[in-house]
Amino acid sequence: MLKLSVSPEQSKFVATNAQSIAEAHFEPTAWFRAIYAGEVPVGFVMLATLPAEGLYYVWRFMIDQRHQRHGYGRRAMETVIEHVRRQPNATRLTLSFVPDPNGPEGFYAKLGFVRTGEVDDGEVVAALAL
Repeated sequence: MLKLSVSPEQSKFVATNAQSIAEAHFEPTAWFRAIYAGEVPVGFVMLATLPAEGLYYVWRFMIDQRHQRHGYGRRAMETVIEHVRRQPNATRLTLSFVPDPNGPEGFYAKLGFVRTGEVDDGEVVAALAL
């Protein structure tokens, strides 16, 4: 999992998996999983979850640079969305992204995420109604 990485040009959009896994071990709301294509690890996802408050937030999401553009990201995010839909008090799934012409906004928009008008630490917040 630690050997997976995005391209150097994408590194400004997401933290390394090592950093994410370290943070997850100190954050009780973190839910994190490896993303596999069969037996091959291709990515990583981490959510912040507060079911009592109905808060479900995509904290980190990445597909390794060698495995992008094969549909793994879309399938993984669809699986995450279905997972969250089954959780208590889940009415929306939120995430944030760095606003950049080469950033992930288009990917998230195709999945139904829309800008909320909020900005969090310089990142645009988007949400998907569940």
